[in-house]
Amino acid sequence: MTNFISVQLKKAAEVDLAKPLCKFIQQSYPGGDAQAEHCRAAEELSKLRKSALGRPLDKHESALETLLRYYDQLCSIEPKFPFSENQVCVTFTWKDAFDKGSLFGGSAKLALASLGYEKTCVLFNCGALASQIAAEQNLDNDEGLKAAAKHYQFASGAFQHIKDTVLSALNREPTVDISPDTVGTLSLIMLAQAQEVFFLKATRDKMKDGIIAKLANQAADYYGDAYKQCQYKDTLPKYFYFQEVFPVLAAKHCIMQANAEYHQSILAKQQKKFGEEIGRLQHAADLVKTVASRYDEYINVKDLVDKINRALTAAKKDNDFIYHDRVPDLKDLESIGKASLVKSTPVVVPLSQKFTDLFEKMVPLQVQQSVSVYNQRKADLVNRLIAQMREATNLANGVLASLNLPAAIEDVSGDTVPQSILTKSKSVIEQGGIQTVDQLIKDLPELLQRNKEILDESLRLLDEEEATDNDLRTKFKERWQRTPSNDLYKPLRTEGENYRGILDRAVQADGQVRERYQTHRDTIALLCKPESELNAAIPSANPAKTLQGSEVVNVLRTLLANLDEVKKEREQLENDLKAVNFDMTSKFLTALAQDGAINEEAISVTELDRIYGSYTQKVQESLKKQEELLKNIQNAHQDFSKMKQSNNESNLREEVLKNLAVANDNFVELVANLKEGTKFYNELTEILLKFQNKCSDIVFARKTERDELLKDLQQSIAREPSAPSIPLPTYQATSAGGSKPAASSAPTPAPRTMVGTKPQPPARPPPPVISAASSSSSASAPSGTASAPAPAPGASAPAASTAPSQAQGPPYPTYPGYPGYCQMPMPMGYNPYMYGQYNLPYAPSPVYQNPGQAPYPTPQQPGYLFPQQPYYPQQ
Repeated sequence: MTNFISVQLKKAAEVDLAKPLCKFIQQSYPGGDAQAEHCRAAEELSKLRKSALGRPLDKHESALETLLRYYDQLCSIEPKFPFSENQVCVTFTWKDAFDKGSLFGGSAKLALASLGYEKTCVLFNCGALASQIAAEQNLDNDEGLKAAAKHYQFASGAFQHIKDTVLSALNREPTVDISPDTVGTLSLIMLAQAQEVFFLKATRDKMKDGIIAKLANQAADYYGDAYKQCQYKDTLPKYFYFQEVFPVLAAKHCIMQANAEYHQSILAKQQKKFGEEIGRLQHAADLVKTVASRYDEYINVKDLVDKINRALTAAKKDNDFIYHDRVPDLKDLESIGKASLVKSTPVVVPLSQKFTDLFEKMVPLQVQQSVSVYNQRKADLVNRLIAQMREATNLANGVLASLNLPAAIEDVSGDTVPQSILTKSKSVIEQGGIQTVDQLIKDLPELLQRNKEILDESLRLLDEEEATDNDLRTKFKERWQRTPSNDLYKPLRTEGENYRGILDRAVQADGQVRERYQTHRDTIALLCKPESELNAAIPSANPAKTLQGSEVVNVLRTLLANLDEVKKEREQLENDLKAVNFDMTSKFLTALAQDGAINEEAISVTELDRIYGSYTQKVQESLKKQEELLKNIQNAHQDFSKMKQSNNESNLREEVLKNLAVANDNFVELVANLKEGTKFYNELTEILLKFQNKCSDIVFARKTERDELLKDLQQSIAREPSAPSIPLPTYQATSAGGSKPAASSAPTPAPRTMVGTKPQPPARPPPPVISAASSSSSASAPSGTASAPAPAPGASAPAASTAPSQAQGPPYPTYPGYPGYCQMPMPMGYNPYMYGQYNLPYAPSPVYQNPGQAPYPTPQQPGYLFPQQPYYPQQ
């Protein structure tokens, strides 16, 4: 049997995920431990990618586990980071797994700033590595068979998932290896191999031949479908990978069908259908014969051929001598059933059993914004309900104070303090009385001034940096190429103006509190007196004993008790409203996962109605009940007033009692307002400090950018010429001797052929003529050559009779950037002008010619020793 088909891995370019993710986290999420934890998670993610994609992976479960964990992590961060070209821009580059490219063009690859593209390619590698692990399993034991079947089904599911999602994930044409046609074919191949594994296990377990035949027939169908799908796609046959796969698929289709026929023939023999047995064995023999003849280099089927042929020979022998059953035609044979035991494993995140979300505590930015808006909506709703209840309570207190209730019905003797007034006085004294209000009012200006200073300092930083930027822009004009500070700081200045408006409104509210306090200060101070002093300050009047025990007084007491009960219920309702807390993060995360977007208004309104609908109803019922009670109290008080004796003393006493009741209500309200104001200023201080840090950070970044830009500008200015080049006068162009250099008709050499300032050796003598006379003449050559002066740059060339037969070209120096002229090494004694010979006379002759020397004429005649030329020392 053949080896199984495995898929090659895609190769990814290295990417640093930590830097862009940390930058986004620092810009979008508040600082502190949470931000530091998110940045550490980003670094861990970058390390995980390097482990999964930055090195060759072993064909082992641990390597697959690393890939699966990275894929799960990509799925978890997808809604938390806006990967796009204009936000978190990370470009992922992947090579095509099958297209090896050409010698000059390189392999095909695709680079996209898309997390969906990264997920698709990683999942492709998960499926490919699973196929390689499955192909390496030992199929001679149950553990290997089970592992192979599991991995092939997982690979099939991974490729099928890519087929269903790749186009929507990329929004462009993918490379061929992850195109729907390719991964669909790979999914079918993996499924066929999984079915084949189950066939092998059934064969090993010696299951019934009818079942084995159905399993093999189903595997043959899968292989046949995969082969047809490869043929029908225009893009697949051109790849070498699929050129190798085609014959394997065709061969396996025939082999599985032959196995199905073989096992079905055994079932026919058991059923005494000897002719059918022979017909099926003949068909199986034809199939394996086809494989052996066409695909022998890919699959070895010798054992299967021998097994089928032995069975066919025995069946024919028995039928010829014993049974004489008619052998039906192939078309008359009953079709073999099919039994599929495999299916593509669906991709359900998390795929890894060891997955831990690195960003578990981090919510997507869109969800965070939606939660912030929801919290604002909730705060507005709760504040509105609480304000309605407090306003109703203040209204009730005002009505009772204007009617001098309950003091009027408690004032029995006319010369003692009513119990309700004593209770209110005791409450005021316990809360600190007038000293508490004075201290709270004294603290407000300090808190206000602190917040103003923080805000002013924040805006001052922006103003100074913006002024510096404007000055530099005016100085350097178009060279100052960076975003103007005025445009960059617009959001911060808008935020600062918002805080300024909040402080202005707070100052107005503080003024109203002080004004109210000054109006009721004396009465509040009276409430803080001891009972004896308080009683002395209240005028005496005739007693109203005749009214005690009357029906109207009892009605008033009942109504006042009911009103007090309503107030207590209202206080409890207010506490319940403040205590309600519902985390909308999960709701918004679910909506984002399902719809890809969050309809914050619709979700928030629905949830607020569900959570606070009952509280809203209770508030409205409380307000309605109070309205009825106040109406009844006013009607009963009218009856009480008609029955009550009226004189100047009693009216004056009642007025004082009313003022004391009003003073108590104002004291309670003033203390509450001042405490809320103190809390407001303290919370605003924290917000303004964050605003100041934000301004300080961006100003520091701008200063760093400004310093770098200034440094670059200074260097560029220093490199520029201070003035245009001035032509030299004619007299400065003359030589030292006073005469102009002789004009030369020869062309000026290119800069790369200019020779240095060192004295040059004389011109190389012409090659010697090999003769008896030349030996004597060459002996005298060194002395004459040594005294020969170096030719001037404009000197004429040697005579034609002594010139080399080869054309003289420009010299070829060997400094970097220009290749030197290379020639065959010459004898040491023949070339005395070669570099290295001056200081190392016995060194081997170098292969490069020294600068300024023309090439040697060819061909040379080796084998003749020439006298050593004297060398010219370097100066």
